[in-house]
Amino acid sequence: MVSRSYSNLLDLTSGDFPSLGRVGKRLSRVATVASFMTEVDDSDNSNISVGSEPPSSISQDRMIIVGNQLPLRAERRKRRRTEDGEEEEVWDFSWDEDSLLLQLKDGLGEDIDVVYVGCLKEEIDPIEQDEVAQTLLETFKCVPAFIPPELFSRYYHGFCKQHLWPLFHYMLPLSPDLGGRFDRSFWQAYVSVNKIFADKVMEVINPDDDFVWVHDYHLMVLPTFLRKRFNRLKMGFFLHSPFPSSEIYRTLPVRDELLRALLNTDLIGFHTFDYARHFLSCCSRMLGVSYQSKRGHIGLEYYGRNVSIKILPVGIHMGQLQSVLDLPETESRVAELRDQFMDRTVLLGVDDMDIFKGITLKLLAFEQLLIQHPDKRGKVVLVQIANPARGRGKDVQEVQSETYATVKRINQTFGRPKYEPVILIDTPLQFYERIAYYVLAECCLVTAVRDGMNLIPYEYIICRQGNEKLDDALGLDKSVPKKSMLVLSEFIGCSPSLSGAVRVNPWNIDAVAEAMDSALMVGDFEKQMRHEKHYKYVSTHDVAYWANSFMQDLQRTCNEHVGRRCWGIGFGLGFRVIAMDSNFRKLSVEYIVSAYKRTRNRAILIDYDSTMTTTTLPSSASTTSTLSEAREILNSLCADPRNVVFIVSGKDRKTLSKWFSSCEKLGMAAEHGYFLRSNSEEEWETCVAVPDFDWKQIAEPVMQLYTETTDGSAIEMKESTLVWNYQHADPDFGSCQAKELLDHLESVLANESVSVKRGQHIVEVKPQGVNKGLVAERLLATMQKKGMLPDFVLCIGDDRSEEDMFEVISSAAKGSSLSPVAEVFACTVGQKPSKAKYFLEDSTEILKMLEGLAAASEQFARNPCYN
Repeated sequence: MVSRSYSNLLDLTSGDFPSLGRVGKRLSRVATVASFMTEVDDSDNSNISVGSEPPSSISQDRMIIVGNQLPLRAERRKRRRTEDGEEEEVWDFSWDEDSLLLQLKDGLGEDIDVVYVGCLKEEIDPIEQDEVAQTLLETFKCVPAFIPPELFSRYYHGFCKQHLWPLFHYMLPLSPDLGGRFDRSFWQAYVSVNKIFADKVMEVINPDDDFVWVHDYHLMVLPTFLRKRFNRLKMGFFLHSPFPSSEIYRTLPVRDELLRALLNTDLIGFHTFDYARHFLSCCSRMLGVSYQSKRGHIGLEYYGRNVSIKILPVGIHMGQLQSVLDLPETESRVAELRDQFMDRTVLLGVDDMDIFKGITLKLLAFEQLLIQHPDKRGKVVLVQIANPARGRGKDVQEVQSETYATVKRINQTFGRPKYEPVILIDTPLQFYERIAYYVLAECCLVTAVRDGMNLIPYEYIICRQGNEKLDDALGLDKSVPKKSMLVLSEFIGCSPSLSGAVRVNPWNIDAVAEAMDSALMVGDFEKQMRHEKHYKYVSTHDVAYWANSFMQDLQRTCNEHVGRRCWGIGFGLGFRVIAMDSNFRKLSVEYIVSAYKRTRNRAILIDYDSTMTTTTLPSSASTTSTLSEAREILNSLCADPRNVVFIVSGKDRKTLSKWFSSCEKLGMAAEHGYFLRSNSEEEWETCVAVPDFDWKQIAEPVMQLYTETTDGSAIEMKESTLVWNYQHADPDFGSCQAKELLDHLESVLANESVSVKRGQHIVEVKPQGVNKGLVAERLLATMQKKGMLPDFVLCIGDDRSEEDMFEVISSAAKGSSLSPVAEVFACTVGQKPSKAKYFLEDSTEILKMLEGLAAASEQFARNPCYN
C-alpha cells in the first residue's frame, strides 16, 4: 500500500507510481493564500493534537532545502515556435553558481537527492506560473513559491528588511526614521508567506524519510507550519544573520512566536558562539527553557524533544573560486591592474552599500592614516568596491551620499596628478574582475559595524594564494611563500575563525587607521605566517565541509525520533510537539480510578513543593478557599481505611504542621524526608541520625557572600538544610553564580558529612543520606509490618528530588515489599526524562485525578459493598 505521504510531486512526475494513474498529467499545485494571516491556519482540525504519522513503506534519502530565493537565474528570450514559425518570449532558466544553497549541495553527498523550495527573483505572470512550475520541477527539481507582488513587498521589504534585519543588526526603531515602528500588517504578511512556503514543501515531501533544511530569518515561522503537519519531521534551520542579545531581541513584539517556531526544529545553526549564546539566553529569559551541554553538543529540552544547537561558520566554494582564478580573463585583468597600480600599495574594501558595512568609517580611518602618515600619500591607494544595497530606503540613500562626499573630500585634499587616494567602484563588476583586485591587494579591510558572517576575507585569502599563471602576471617568485593581511571588524561572524587578522573596533577611527598602518608595516615573514594559517583553515572549512557537518548533526539529532511517541498540542504559532519514550505515557484518570477501586492496601505519596502548589496547595499568600479544597481532598483519601497517605515536602515541619493541622490522619515528611510523622497525634522523628550541624557555620557565610552579590537571591534556613534560592535573580547571572557556589561549597565542605546539590533555581546543602526515597522506604516497610502488603502504590512528583521515590517504588515492585499483583503508578508532572512511567500535564490534572480517587473512597464509605 502506498504511504499516505506520497502526494509527492517529484515521484509522481518521475513515473515511479504508474498505478496512481496521474503520470504525465500536469499536476495542480497546492492552493496558496494571497491574503494576510495573523496566525497558523487552524481550520484543519486533523493537524491539531494529532499522533505521529505511520512509517512510509518507501524509503529515499532526500534533502529539501528551503530558502527565500531559489538558486536560479531567469531571463526572457525570444525563441521560434516549431509549429507555426512565430516568435514568442519564453523564460530561460539556469543555475545560479553564486548561490550558497546550490553550493552546499557539494557537502551532502551524491547519494542524497536535493530539492529546492523558494521564490524566483523575477516576477512571473500568473498565466505562466503553472508552466514555469512544471518546468522547474522536472528540469531543476525546484519548487517555486509565487508570491503576489504586494504581499511579497510587505513580507520582504516590510517585515524582513524593515523589522528583522535592522533589529538583528542591533538597530532599534527608536524613531520612525530608524526602521519605523512595528507594523502588524507586515507581520501578518510574513506569516502568510511562510504559510505559502509550507504549502510548497508539502507538495514534494515524504515526511517519513526526507530531511528539511530551512535557511535564514525570512522563514523563521515556517518550522511551526511544517511541524504542525508532520510531527516527526526531520528538520534543521540555519540563521545566516547575527542573533542579537536578549536586551535587543526582547523589544520585538512577536519575540515569543519566533523563538517557539525555531524550537520546532531539530537542529538550529549559527555562525558563532556569540549568536548561539544570545539565542539560548533569549530562550531562558523569555520562555524559561534552559540548555545543557552533553558530550560537546549543546541542546535544549523542549516538551520532551531535544533541540540541538550547531555552531559553525559557513565556508566558500573552493572549486568555483579556483575555476575563476584559472580564467584567462582573470590573468589579463590582474596584469592590467598591476600596470595601473605600479609602485603603489593597494588596500581593498568590498562591501554592500548599506548602513551596517561601515564604508564611511573605513574612509574616515583611511583619511586619518594619510593625515598622520604623510609618507603614505602617493604610495597607498584604497580601492573600495561598493556593491548595490540589498535593501532600500532613506538609510541607503544617506550612506551613498555620505560615501560619495567623503571620497570626494579625501581625493581633493590628498590627490595629485595621476594619483587618487580612494578609488570608488560602484558599478557592477564581473566576478573575475573582483577576483583580480583580491589577487593584487596587499591588505583587505572589512570594517562592518555588524555582519552575520561576511565571506569577503575568505575569498581574499584563497585569491592571494593564487596560481602559477597569476604569479607570472604579477612577476612573483613561485618559490616564495604567499602572503596576505587582514584588518577585520570585531563585529563580523568570520572574525573568530581568522585569528591572524588585525581585529579592530570600526567605531574607533584612530585605532582602525593605526591598524592599517600596522598591516602595511608588518614584515614579509609574518605576513606569510598569517596567510598560511588562514589558508589552511579556509581551504579545509569550505561550504561542503559546513553542509556535511550540519547534515551529520541533523541525522544524529533525529535518531531520537525512532521509538518515541509524538503528538501536537496548542493553537496558532503556539503549536508544539510533545515527544516521549514509548513506555512513558499519560496517566488515564479512568484507568487509575478503576485500579484504585479494586485494591485494598494503598500507599499514596504526594510531593508538595511544585507538584500541587500551582493550583491546590498554598504559599503564604494563597487563599483560604484553595487550602480548604486541598484539605478536603486529602481528608477524603485519609478517611479511607485502606489508604496510607503521605505529603512529602522540602518545607520545614512547622509550616507543614500549620497548613495541615486539620488533616489528622495525614502523614507528613518535611525537609525532603529528614523529619517524618505518620499522623498529627505522633511526634516528629528523624529518618537519619545527624550528630551535629556545625557545617552550617561554614556554609552559611559562603551563601551569604553570594546572596549579597546576586540581586534577587535569598537563603532559606531550615533545621536540617540550607538552601540558596535564585528564582528571582537574573537567570543567566543566577545560573552562573549557582555553579560557582556549588564548586565553592563542595570545596569548603569536603570533610563534612553533607551533600551539596543543585536543583531548579536552588543550591542545597543537607545531611548525607537524606532524600525523599527514605520516605517511600519507611512507608512501605511500615505497611508490610502491619500486614498491609500494598497492592496499590501512587507516587507523584515533579523534579529531581522525587526521582528517588520513583526509584524506590520501582525496585519494590520487583521485590517482596509489594503484593505480586500490585498496581504501581509513578507519575511525574510534565513530560520530561524521568524514572516515572506516567505523567500528567500540570497540577490541574493532578487535582482532577485526586478528586476522582477521593470520590471513589467516599462512594465506598457510603456503600462498602459496591466494590
